[in-house]
Amino acid sequence: MKKALIAREFRNNPTRSEDIFWQKIRRRQICGLKFLRQYVIQGFIVDFYCPKLKLAIEIDGAIHLNSLEADKERMKILQKTGVIFFRVRVSMIEKDLAKAVSVLKNFIINMHQR
Repeated sequence: MKKALIAREFRNNPTRSEDIFWQKIRRRQICGLKFLRQYVIQGFIVDFYCPKLKLAIEIDGAIHLNSLEADKERMKILQKTGVIFFRVRVSMIEKDLAKAVSVLKNFIINMHQR
Protein backbone atom coordinates (compact mmCIF):
# COMPACT_ATOMS: atom_id res chain seq x y z
CA MET A 1 0.00 0.00 0.00
CA LYS A 2 1.32 3.45 -0.88
CA LYS A 3 2.50 5.64 2.01
CA ALA A 4 0.03 8.39 1.03
CA LEU A 5 -2.88 5.96 1.42
CA ILE A 6 -1.54 4.72 4.74
CA ALA A 7 -1.12 8.33 5.93
CA ARG A 8 -4.72 9.09 4.91
CA GLU A 9 -5.92 6.06 6.87
CA PHE A 10 -3.95 7.27 9.92
CA ARG A 11 -5.49 10.76 9.55
CA ASN A 12 -8.97 9.26 9.39
CA ASN A 13 -8.34 7.04 12.42
CA PRO A 14 -6.04 8.93 14.81
CA THR A 15 -5.08 7.61 18.20
CA ARG A 16 -6.71 9.35 21.13
CA SER A 17 -3.48 11.19 21.96
CA GLU A 18 -2.94 12.29 18.36
CA ASP A 19 -6.46 13.66 18.19
CA ILE A 20 -6.12 15.52 21.50
CA PHE A 21 -2.78 17.04 20.47
CA TRP A 22 -4.03 17.90 16.98
CA GLN A 23 -6.85 19.98 18.47
CA LYS A 24 -4.20 22.16 20.16
CA ILE A 25 -1.83 22.64 17.23
CA ARG A 26 -4.17 22.90 14.25
CA ARG A 27 -5.36 26.14 12.67
CA ARG A 28 -2.11 27.98 13.42
CA GLN A 29 -2.69 27.96 17.19
CA ILE A 30 1.02 27.43 17.92
CA CYS A 31 3.11 30.50 17.08
CA GLY A 32 0.96 31.07 13.98
CA LEU A 33 2.47 27.99 12.31
CA LYS A 34 0.69 25.55 10.05
CA PHE A 35 0.96 21.88 11.00
CA LEU A 36 -0.03 18.89 8.90
CA ARG A 37 -1.13 15.48 10.20
CA GLN A 38 0.35 12.13 9.21
CA TYR A 39 2.67 13.72 6.68
CA VAL A 40 4.85 11.70 4.31
CA ILE A 41 8.50 12.79 4.05
CA GLN A 42 10.79 10.74 1.81
CA GLY A 43 8.66 7.65 2.23
CA PHE A 44 8.32 7.99 6.02
CA ILE A 45 5.18 9.07 7.86
CA VAL A 46 5.52 11.52 10.75
CA ASP A 47 2.65 12.26 13.14
CA PHE A 48 2.69 16.03 12.59
CA TYR A 49 4.82 18.30 10.41
CA CYS A 50 5.44 22.02 10.10
CA PRO A 51 6.87 22.65 6.61
CA LYS A 52 8.04 26.18 7.42
CA LEU A 53 10.32 24.95 10.21
CA LYS A 54 10.93 21.44 8.83
CA LEU A 55 9.72 20.32 12.26
CA ALA A 56 8.37 16.80 12.74
CA ILE A 57 6.41 16.02 15.90
CA GLU A 58 6.26 12.42 17.01
CA ILE A 59 3.93 11.19 19.73
CA ASP A 60 5.62 8.29 21.47
CA GLY A 61 3.26 5.65 22.71
CA ALA A 62 3.33 1.91 23.22
CA ILE A 63 3.74 1.20 19.49
CA HIS A 64 7.11 2.97 19.51
CA LEU A 65 8.45 0.54 22.11
CA ASN A 66 8.32 -2.17 19.46
CA SER A 67 10.12 -0.08 16.85
CA LEU A 68 12.84 1.83 18.70
CA GLU A 69 15.63 0.90 16.27
CA ALA A 70 13.49 1.61 13.20
CA ASP A 71 12.46 4.98 14.69
CA LYS A 72 16.12 5.89 15.32
CA GLU A 73 17.08 4.98 11.76
CA ARG A 74 14.14 6.94 10.31
CA MET A 75 15.08 9.96 12.41
CA LYS A 76 18.70 9.78 11.25
CA ILE A 77 17.67 9.67 7.60
CA LEU A 78 15.23 12.57 7.92
CA GLN A 79 17.59 14.67 10.04
CA LYS A 80 20.13 14.49 7.22
CA THR A 81 17.57 16.33 5.07
CA GLY A 82 17.19 19.06 7.69
CA VAL A 83 14.11 17.76 9.50
CA ILE A 84 14.11 18.56 13.22
CA PHE A 85 12.27 16.24 15.59
CA PHE A 86 10.21 17.04 18.66
CA ARG A 87 9.06 13.99 20.57
CA VAL A 88 6.31 13.97 23.17
CA ARG A 89 5.06 11.03 25.20
CA VAL A 90 1.45 9.90 25.19
CA SER A 91 1.49 10.06 29.00
CA MET A 92 2.36 13.77 28.95
CA ILE A 93 -0.45 14.54 26.52
CA GLU A 94 -2.98 12.60 28.55
CA LYS A 95 -1.85 13.80 31.99
CA ASP A 96 -0.83 17.40 31.29
CA LEU A 97 -1.78 18.61 27.82
CA ALA A 98 -1.08 22.25 28.72
CA LYS A 99 2.50 21.33 29.66
CA ALA A 100 3.01 19.36 26.43
CA VAL A 101 1.84 22.36 24.38
CA SER A 102 3.98 24.74 26.43
CA VAL A 103 7.08 22.58 25.95
CA LEU A 104 6.42 22.55 22.19
CA LYS A 105 6.05 26.35 22.11
CA ASN A 106 9.32 26.77 24.02
CA PHE A 107 11.04 24.34 21.65
CA ILE A 108 9.87 26.40 18.67
CA ILE A 109 10.94 29.68 20.27
CA ASN A 110 14.39 28.20 21.00
CA MET A 111 14.64 27.04 17.38
CA HIS A 112 14.26 30.65 16.25
CA GLN A 113 16.99 31.82 18.63
CA ARG A 114 19.63 29.46 17.15
